[in-house]
Amino acid sequence: MAHSFQCAVRTSREVLQSEMLRFLTHSLWKVIFLLSFLKIGCGHADSTCTTRRCLAEMLISQSRLSQPQSENCTQKIHVPFIEYQTLSVDTKNLRLISWLQAALAWTDPDLGWNTLVYPYNTVVLPVNTVWTPELHVTNGITTTMEHASSDLLVNSNGTVKHNVIIKAEVNCQVNLFNYPFASDKCPVAIQTWSKDGCGTELVFGKVILIDSNHGDWQTDSVALQQHIGREDRNYILVGLSLNFLNPFITLLLPSYLIILADVFSFSLSLEGGERNSFKVTLVLSFTMFLIILNDQLPGDSQCSPIIRQSAHKHTHSPYPSTASQFTESLNCLVRAAGIHFAVCLVLMVLSMLVSMMLTRLAKDSSLVFCSKGSVPENTAHNDKKEDEEVKADISVVQLNSSEEYSRMLRKVFNFLEAIEAQTRKIERNQMFANKIDKTYYWCYLILGSVYFFAMTYVMMNYKCTINHFDFWY
Repeated sequence: MAHSFQCAVRTSREVLQSEMLRFLTHSLWKVIFLLSFLKIGCGHADSTCTTRRCLAEMLISQSRLSQPQSENCTQKIHVPFIEYQTLSVDTKNLRLISWLQAALAWTDPDLGWNTLVYPYNTVVLPVNTVWTPELHVTNGITTTMEHASSDLLVNSNGTVKHNVIIKAEVNCQVNLFNYPFASDKCPVAIQTWSKDGCGTELVFGKVILIDSNHGDWQTDSVALQQHIGREDRNYILVGLSLNFLNPFITLLLPSYLIILADVFSFSLSLEGGERNSFKVTLVLSFTMFLIILNDQLPGDSQCSPIIRQSAHKHTHSPYPSTASQFTESLNCLVRAAGIHFAVCLVLMVLSMLVSMMLTRLAKDSSLVFCSKGSVPENTAHNDKKEDEEVKADISVVQLNSSEEYSRMLRKVFNFLEAIEAQTRKIERNQMFANKIDKTYYWCYLILGSVYFFAMTYVMMNYKCTINHFDFWY
């Protein structure tokens, strides 16, 4: 009985141990399963990073380097504002050097994201990882576009914002007819690539002028406009004007002062040669002034400055001589100097020649440059007079008669009468030369004044028209 009881207890103990072992094994498997599930969950949580940088890396990995493609094959590029600045105006080569900074905005739906997953409205991306539009100046000789920054801003709806800087050398036939009182308006045409209805389309906002003064030229106004009948032809109309004070002082004022000095040189006497020497000095000084001035004058254009003609190339003679070289140099100088300076030079040379001719007229009563024998005859006549005086003195010594004394008195009287007649003739010639000199002086003064007033009026008021849009056809 006791033995049976012990066997039953041992059997129940073994059953209990087996049940406990099964329970522990089952629980261990549950713990292992839960731990593995937790590990998988943590790894999944690490793979779905939602920081702003993770968002940027995700967008970069998409490599959206092509233009956004819409159904109509056209992408609109909004330009909220453009900052414009004139760097310089090259009047020699007729170039307008411009600097522009444009703010751009466009929409690329593929760059958008869900704000529930990435709770950010904006993200910064490198500019070389996404597509960006390219702007160019249509009438530019050279155009360079640079990114204002190496990064751009992307919104959650796919809107991209970026700034670009454009430097352009624009071909502009500036109206220089009124130089140095010149003013004109030049277009700066801004466009993007478009072909057969595909490409990009610009939508402009406003243009802002910054730093209007640069050198002698001033930017008066800038305005966004469209070419007549074409919505795809947009341009900035730049109003330019020349600060005339510096060119007037360096170009026109010296010519006015030299002509004024030439006018006042008529106050010098015709005798002695002081006036002629002074006028020759003025002509040579003005010639040197024109040679130095040639590099300072603006270049040739459709409306060249009235103070300058077109300096066309000339051919050289195969057998040059001194006279031909002088004529060729004078013609080249006149062509380079221009209308105004050529007229001033002609007036001064004419004044110098007239003064020389009047000097000869006052002295010799003749304008014939090749007259013969006037000086030798006078010299022979004087020598004869001297011989007669010597003989008269000898006769006075040798003979002391009344007849000889009367003859000597008649000779002295005739000699004095001849001198008086010669003096009266010289005085008449001088009065005649002075009268002609005064007449020429007043004509010179009146014509010169009329010319200078007319030239100044034309330079300030006449308008020469130029077609600045011939680059569009």
